[in-house]
Amino acid sequence: MRVRLRYTKHGKVRFASHRDVARVFERTFRKVGLPVARTAGFSPRPRVSFGLALSTGHESEGEYLDVELVDGAGLVGPLGPTVGVVDPAALADLLSPVLPPGVEVTAAAVVAPRTPSLQEDVTSCTWRIEVVGASLAEVHDQVVALLATPSLVVARTRKGHEVHDDIRPAIRHLAVTGPSARGVLLEAELATQPRGLRPSELISALGPGLDEGGVCRLHQWIERDGARREPLPAGATWAPHAEARAS
Repeated sequence: MRVRLRYTKHGKVRFASHRDVARVFERTFRKVGLPVARTAGFSPRPRVSFGLALSTGHESEGEYLDVELVDGAGLVGPLGPTVGVVDPAALADLLSPVLPPGVEVTAAAVVAPRTPSLQEDVTSCTWRIEVVGASLAEVHDQVVALLATPSLVVARTRKGHEVHDDIRPAIRHLAVTGPSARGVLLEAELATQPRGLRPSELISALGPGLDEGGVCRLHQWIERDGARREPLPAGATWAPHAEARAS
């Protein structure tokens, strides 16, 4: 049984790396006795796959991971497996109290076995980005000018070589949403395929003298058959306590 979890990353835990967060979840699964399936071979590993990596220092309202559970198994306690099977509807309440502050499981649902991986499926992300170093009016004018540009070529280093990419098609939406305590807030939808665009690259493209403040990933999007949706299907089991815990 393949289960997809949605979780948050807020506060001090935003400085934990993607790999550190992966290790936290693996330890948490062991602690609660979740019957995670393992790979075959000499060094079996838990069948857990994470979505797009989040840059260290960034927060998120919607991170995802897929975990493969042993079919028909219950939680594994000190005396062995319990009777019954794991209920995905209970996973949020089971996992969140054991995770570090700032990491909350907010949804869980079973996904079909042949569902593409999160790395393959997510085509864009919506971000809240704080820009520091210019006034609200200045940033607004820079956003208008950028959106009016048909092409925006930047130099990037890839595999030790400098390449030039047109990043304008990766900016699917960009708007000023208001002032922040330190600067100006933007909301941007940035593509992840065929080549992703990072918030820091967007800020550099806006103009010189701008710095990145707080950044939060709000949504991840999958496009299929002309429709756009988030990685968890409709009817996913939500955890209403998560927002209260995070606050």
